Amino acid sequence: MDSVLLFVLGVVIILVGVALSIALHEIGHLVPAKLFGVKVTQYMIGFGRTLFSFKRGETEYGVKAIPLGGYISMIGMFPPGKDGGSGRNATTGFMQAMVQDARTSSAETVGEGEENRTFYRLPVWKRVVIMFGGPFMNLLIGVVLFGVLLMGFGTAQASTTIGSVNQCVLPATTTSQKCGADATQTPAAAAGLKPGDTIVSIDGKKITSWAQSTAIVRDSAGVPLTVVIRRDGQDQTVVLTPLTNSVAKLDANGQAVKGSGGSIETVKAGFVGIGAVEKLVPQPITSVLPAVGAQTSAVVGVVIHLPQRMVDIWNAAFGSAPRDPNGPVSLVGVGRAAGELTALNGVPVIDKVYTMIALLASLNIALFVFNLIPLLPLDGGHIAGALWEGFRRSIAKLFGRRDPGPVDIAKLMPLTMTVVVLVGAMSLLLMYADIVKPINFFG
Repeated sequence: MDSVLLFVLGVVIILVGVALSIALHEIGHLVPAKLFGVKVTQYMIGFGRTLFSFKRGETEYGVKAIPLGGYISMIGMFPPGKDGGSGRNATTGFMQAMVQDARTSSAETVGEGEENRTFYRLPVWKRVVIMFGGPFMNLLIGVVLFGVLLMGFGTAQASTTIGSVNQCVLPATTTSQKCGADATQTPAAAAGLKPGDTIVSIDGKKITSWAQSTAIVRDSAGVPLTVVIRRDGQDQTVVLTPLTNSVAKLDANGQAVKGSGGSIETVKAGFVGIGAVEKLVPQPITSVLPAVGAQTSAVVGVVIHLPQRMVDIWNAAFGSAPRDPNGPVSLVGVGRAAGELTALNGVPVIDKVYTMIALLASLNIALFVFNLIPLLPLDGGHIAGALWEGFRRSIAKLFGRRDPGPVDIAKLMPLTMTVVVLVGAMSLLLMYADIVKPINFFG
């Protein structure tokens, strides 16, 4: 019962985090829209039936039943047709009807005397600021959360404390983890080293990092080493002789060096059979933006290869193919991961909090990238339309031509509906896959 309650708690926490991210995304649109004088009639979190709302000034604020997004309604999103009208006639085809309906709906929101408060009449740069405000808010949330992770918690790094001691030398080709009667004892086990021991010095050299001790051991195959360790607050001295082990030769970038025949070259290196305890080490503020950049680049890579990713997800959901642990997941998958995380036994609370924050940080970076895709109805589609309008007007001005006027993005409504259908279909497929074949994030 406790596991079920913890699972539900994790799902609720992540849903609240997602809802707040959506709310702040829409505030990123709302604030500049109001600053630039655009009339905003609605600010809604979710879609579908309205659960509750209230009106303050000219804007209705509320929450709807389906928490899969949000929106603000600005009057005059689309310009009127070239003839100034927005009506339909008996010969209007399906595609043209969609365009006219978009114009009609946009025109009906504009009251008498509000023509100058419409979105499409704003200068290009103001429209870009309004539409970029939402994704920028997600980016800002991601930066703050990554800052909390890296500066507040830190990154896992090997300490100078021993975390594991191998009792015997096992061949690299074996899958067994048990020591046989004739197995060779490791130097660390022979010297009596234990998990929890901290390496103080080796051959008189003070050890300040695990990498430093590893380098000394690696270069001392067959050479006795005098090691000072701290155990239970007391310093003790042991002598151990690293065994000789063959390892891959690495270049300056840490990549394995291959010989003329294509095989990996090996070198002799010392081996004692110990592993380090990893501890979270706080990072400087300069580490935050590179981490955000790396996460953004990873999400861009997922988006670029999204068609193939969806094929892989289809094969996994309806076949025997495995799920890619680095592939996209739906809100169902994120919620399930959060629930499983909180229900894990033996995991410190601090580690659960760290992972939950990391989930929300990654989700906001994903929202930032996805919303900038230059297709309607995404924010990137509106930004692209505004930039194209600015480009056309600049070219016309450069060559002394007549102002071509605003770009009629209402003409893209058929494409918009296609994008909506495709995104909806992908979302349903992801949800189904996350139910029948979820990614196992925690082993």
